[in-house]
Amino acid sequence: MTGREKLLAYGSWAAVCVFWGTTYLAIRIGLETLTPMLFGGLRFLIAGTLLLAFMLWRGARLPRGREWFEVCLVGLMLLGVGNGVVVWAEQYIPSGMTALLIATSPFWVAGAEMLVPDGERVGRTAVAGMVIGFGGLALLVAPQIFGTTLDARYLLGVVALQIGCASWSGGSVYAKRHQTSVKPLMNAAVQMLVAGAALTLVGTVKGEWATISFNPRTLGAFTYLVVFGSLVAYSAYTYAIRTLPLSLVSTYSYVNPVIAVLLGWLLLGEPMGWRVVGATVVILCGVALVKAAQHREGEATPEAKPVEVTGRVGVVTLAAAPASKVCSAGAE
Repeated sequence: MTGREKLLAYGSWAAVCVFWGTTYLAIRIGLETLTPMLFGGLRFLIAGTLLLAFMLWRGARLPRGREWFEVCLVGLMLLGVGNGVVVWAEQYIPSGMTALLIATSPFWVAGAEMLVPDGERVGRTAVAGMVIGFGGLALLVAPQIFGTTLDARYLLGVVALQIGCASWSGGSVYAKRHQTSVKPLMNAAVQMLVAGAALTLVGTVKGEWATISFNPRTLGAFTYLVVFGSLVAYSAYTYAIRTLPLSLVSTYSYVNPVIAVLLGWLLLGEPMGWRVVGATVVILCGVALVKAAQHREGEATPEAKPVEVTGRVGVVTLAAAPASKVCSAGAE
């Protein structure tokens, strides 16, 4: 790799770390006037249309036959449920805490693998990491449970985010075992369009068109998510994952929550007490243990060609061999 290529590769990785870490804040700002389902739906419809037009112009083919089912199902599980839940939950949960709760995705991926007959088994180190990570989750939630008042909407948001993580993880494991030969960016375009149509339909049934509105601040957040969250960061991740080691690229999952927590504190006045700081450290330590265990297990297994599918923020890269290679994405 030449010096220029190396600079571009590491620049792409840095872009993923920064842009995906800022999307939680953009979602929180957008929800000031935008309704959650139409917010997510319209965003993916616009981004998917732009990406589809670009890929058709480049001569990429659309899915065929059974591929339509595979691509659409993964898009609904990852972007429809996974990202849709993030947007909905941020009505009740600060953006930084949302990022921390989403950081538990690797634990759900490991759990999903255990349910598959030929899935990757979880070792003691990974189990320890999962226990530590969920301990950090409990640190965030416990004061809401044992405090003087019970914030039901906060708890509902926490549960919803974990359902979203489970859907994300299940979709990732399914995609790994049902690969297509469609180009990754075409996959992404179709998945964004399908998820966008589904979220827009839900928003329409809920009557959100009557209450949705834009002001300069929320329009800016919406545009930022379409351009930088979906298109720029997605392309950067695709390039980084092809030119840098997967173990390095996947470290963005440590950086995103930290950026989200800091931005939420600086710009929106979200809480930054000892509990949030402690939970951040505990959750990221748990994620690091799980990823370290997966990395050691993966070294003993021959590498397979990675397959890219879109996730909440862009792409998740799935190795055709062990599911321990599955990377989680943030919240686009």
